Parts: sequence; C-alpha cells; structure tokens
Amino acid sequence: MKKRRILLFIAAALITSCSVYQAFANVSRLKFKIASVADFKIVNIPIENKRSLNDFHSVDALKLSAGFISGKLPAEFTIKIDAKNPNDGTGGYPSTDIALEAFPYTLYIDDKETISGDIASSVIVPGIGESTVISIRIGLDLIQFFKDKGYDQIINLALALGGKNGAASRIKLKAQPVIGTPLGNIKYPGEITIVDYQFN
Repeated sequence: MKKRRILLFIAAALITSCSVYQAFANVSRLKFKIASVADFKIVNIPIENKRSLNDFHSVDALKLSAGFISGKLPAEFTIKIDAKNPNDGTGGYPSTDIALEAFPYTLYIDDKETISGDIASSVIVPGIGESTVISIRIGLDLIQFFKDKGYDQIINLALALGGKNGAASRIKLKAQPVIGTPLGNIKYPGEITIVDYQFN
C-alpha cells in the first residue's frame, strides 16, 4: 500500500512537472512590441495634429509657457503595445490563449527612467498567431524628469513622441509580465525591454 502511494506521488509529480514545463514553454513564446503613442496632450492641449511650436494657437502657446514658468508641464498619452501569442497550434505547440494578469512596467524616455505602473485589468491574448493591442495610459510631468531641458526642447520632445510626425522610437518599457495558468500565476523570471522596432 505504501509502495503504491509512493508510485502515485511520483506519477503526480511527473505530470505536474510536465504541465509546469508546458506552461513555461507557452508563456516564453509571448512577445511584446511598442506599436504607437496616441492621444498625447500637454496641459490638456492635444498635439496629435501639430508638427512644431508654430502650430500652436496663441492661447495654447500662452498656456504652455505659463506651465513651463510655473515648473509644471503635465502630459498624458497612451502607449499601445502589440502582444503576440504564437501558440496557434502550429510548430508543435498547442493552441493556447494566454491571460496577462499583471504587467508591472517602468517607462523610459530618451533612456531616462520616469514613472512605473501596471495594467488596470487582465488581458487575454488569444492563440491565433496575431497581435492583441494593450493600451497603457500614461500621466507624468515632463519638467519633473527633464529639468535640464529648456522650453523649446521639452515641447519638441513631446512633439517627437505624440505630434503629427511623432514616433515611439524614443521610448521603451521595462516590464516583468505575470501570466495566468491553470497552475497559478507565473511571473517572467526577469525584466524584458520592450521597444518599437522588434518583438521581445
């Protein structure tokens, strides 16, 4: 009887180990890339249709300069991240939907560390081989992190990120995703760096 219990325990341990390995294998294939920066506002002024300081109306320009003089230039924008789940049933991996339970991140702008945060709720990334967009709303004071820059430099930085010709090349996220599995949540063993030019 005792021997049978030992064999059952070993069998259960082997099954669990295989399940854990499979879960880790599936999780490790989930990749991320910054897709775009959207809905950028400075002191509540939308800048998506602006290329330079000359595109701001006089009233908006006054608000911006007043904010800079007061030492506060609050900015809000959305970072859109493509999450790609290749577990679509091909290549020897079963089709598996992955639940992203948490996404603790730190935002870097021009390699300067700024704010940290997390997603508001879990996100399902279906196993269909296509990308799912994760939207992260960001709010920070540009002057707080770029005190060494002048007025023109800060506004031009914002325009480079969220203006008409803006791009996400000057930002990156360092994150440690937490994935939900039937065996419980699994945290990535370390931080990954998410950029706009490749999936990581």
